[in-house]
Amino acid sequence: MTRRTLFTAATLLGFTAFPQLALAHPQEIDGVSLAHGLLHPVGGLDHLMAMGLVGLLAWQMGGNYRWQLPLQFVTAMALGGTLGIFGFSVPMFELGIALSVVLLGAMLVVGSRLPAMLAAALVGISAIFHGYAHGAEMPSAADGPLYASGFLLATALLHTGGLATGFLIKAAGPMAARLIGGLSALLGLGLVFGIA
Repeated sequence: MTRRTLFTAATLLGFTAFPQLALAHPQEIDGVSLAHGLLHPVGGLDHLMAMGLVGLLAWQMGGNYRWQLPLQFVTAMALGGTLGIFGFSVPMFELGIALSVVLLGAMLVVGSRLPAMLAAALVGISAIFHGYAHGAEMPSAADGPLYASGFLLATALLHTGGLATGFLIKAAGPMAARLIGGLSALLGLGLVFGIA
């Protein structure tokens, strides 16, 4: 891996982990709308983990899934966000979010043995819960489209971080992604039972 590739990956990971660094003057961007949308996905461990795991899973699945899986997540997340913004009810969405971390971690453990259509369906369902939380928790003063653009962009950046992580750990072999998946699933169980 070249220095330029490592520098690019490190920069993407930095902006993924701290999207406010990418904003020179967040207070000037429609007050709370875009900035709050960008910050919401990085405000909770559950969102950070799930979105990073989607990127890593996309890397693990390879081929067109490296862009299709993140795109599908963002699209389904937009649907969930719309439900939240317009006040629809999604029961037990917090539990759904915590379980998505367990599920995505377990999917990484299973790896290439997981049927692609099943993986895509499970990722899409997970995204709806995450999107709903973002939409339902939108600040009342926020502009809906700008806020949604922010959380969708932050999500895409987190997926990019997961993909970059896959390329960075490639030399360690396929067990590295499975190990990350297993540890993430365990941490996800901690989130489900309120101990993490």
